[in-house]
Amino acid sequence: MTGSWWPVAAIVAVVLATAAVGTLGVRSRTTSDFLVASRSVTPFLNASAIGGEYLSAASFLGIAGLVLTYGVDMLWFPVGYTVGYLVLLVLVAAPLRRSGAYTLPDFAEMRFGSPRLRLLSSVLVVLIGWLYLLPQLQGAGITLRVLTGAPLWVGAVVVAVVVSVTVAAGGMRSITVVQAFQYWLKLAAISLPAILLVGAWHRDGAPVFADGGWGTPLSGFGGREYPLYSTYSIVLATFLGTMGLPHVLVRFYTNPDGRAARRTTLAVLGLLSVFYLFPPVFGALGRVYTPELAGTSAADTVVLLLPGRVFGGWVGQALSSLVAAGAFAAFLSTASGLSVSVAGVLTQDVIRRESRFGGVALRFRLSTAIAVAVPLVLALVAGRTDLAQTVTLAFAVAASTFCPLLVLGIWWPRLTAQGAIASLIVGGGSALVAVVAVLTFGPFTGLGGALLDQPAAWTVPLAFLTAIVVSLRTRDRDPRAVAAALTRLHSPEELEPRH
Repeated sequence: MTGSWWPVAAIVAVVLATAAVGTLGVRSRTTSDFLVASRSVTPFLNASAIGGEYLSAASFLGIAGLVLTYGVDMLWFPVGYTVGYLVLLVLVAAPLRRSGAYTLPDFAEMRFGSPRLRLLSSVLVVLIGWLYLLPQLQGAGITLRVLTGAPLWVGAVVVAVVVSVTVAAGGMRSITVVQAFQYWLKLAAISLPAILLVGAWHRDGAPVFADGGWGTPLSGFGGREYPLYSTYSIVLATFLGTMGLPHVLVRFYTNPDGRAARRTTLAVLGLLSVFYLFPPVFGALGRVYTPELAGTSAADTVVLLLPGRVFGGWVGQALSSLVAAGAFAAFLSTASGLSVSVAGVLTQDVIRRESRFGGVALRFRLSTAIAVAVPLVLALVAGRTDLAQTVTLAFAVAASTFCPLLVLGIWWPRLTAQGAIASLIVGGGSALVAVVAVLTFGPFTGLGGALLDQPAAWTVPLAFLTAIVVSLRTRDRDPRAVAAALTRLHSPEELEPRH
């Protein structure tokens, strides 16, 4: 496959289409245009855009690689990524939209009226966004290297440049249409080859592979000594981390009202469920046709290599090119959503205070450059990591920070600003220490290694417990403001103020 022009042409087409739609589409002029598309996005369009940005490198490449290497235990990843939206629907979607906020820090300030909490929330949004951007850029580098033999940095730079141009041109208004298109492209790129691969497998007599523990649940995947703990920690991170991802939450601010936010979430559940049927197919069939990839650093490339291995000639070239286009669409759409959320926070909470940077458009574009540049540098200097593993660490940090803030802030009147701050510091600090340790010094062994590799099982309860204990020992300065904020979050649709 290396050196073929077919996948290169497909990637170039996706990049050009993304840049064209993003720069030639609806222009943005106001803060509301750039950050929340003037709150006018319809539920189905918004659901398609969420599917486009949520189905990242981990979904398109990483899940198949994990299933190839470790087997059925890894099916918890697509289940968790989807169920996270169900939890979001039940607990957060409509109240969050009623808050009228632009960003998570806006919500924190509306609910608690604390500048310190807003600042801390801003820092965590940026850190989570950068951590999630890292595997998107690394995945782009891996894809181009496998398909063309280019150095790893080329793909990362291409995605960073295209995303910067697209996001800076029109903010949320422009990337909404781009991401909706990219969801349907990714679905076609993963489903058509998967269906044809199953047909080819059946044609070949449905060959099977030696089990070797691959199909045994809780078999100690990856040589882990505590598989039960690791599995439950993955489940907790993916179930609760979705609501703390800044590029996901900002989408609910683009709906016209809370009712539309709920309909959007229901549509997202359907779209994600359909997509996640297909990556495990590549992982399972990879055991039959590309078993040499299992357990190696190339496992993430099974989606890219499998069609060419099974089908020869132009059919294999065409299917590999389609998969390559879908993979690059995954990198571009997720990176775009993350860049918008990080740039929005930087615009609202950092550069806004610097009047010399001019109007909102200039400030947003400067923020976009910063939002993309930092993870690009990290991608160029960081070591190679499993894409899904890195994304799961981002989920763990999100679940340990914004999940307690949102759930308790919406549903528990006793949560105080001091309790929320303590929860973010303790939960977020613990999860970030684990992330830095794993990415810098890992892998680790023993119980300590299991706790660091998958920290959500202890950092999330710790964050909730800290919030509750500190809140019970403190009190809000203005109970009337708390009552007003909760009334705004829970008031019936017909009484909601229009934003």
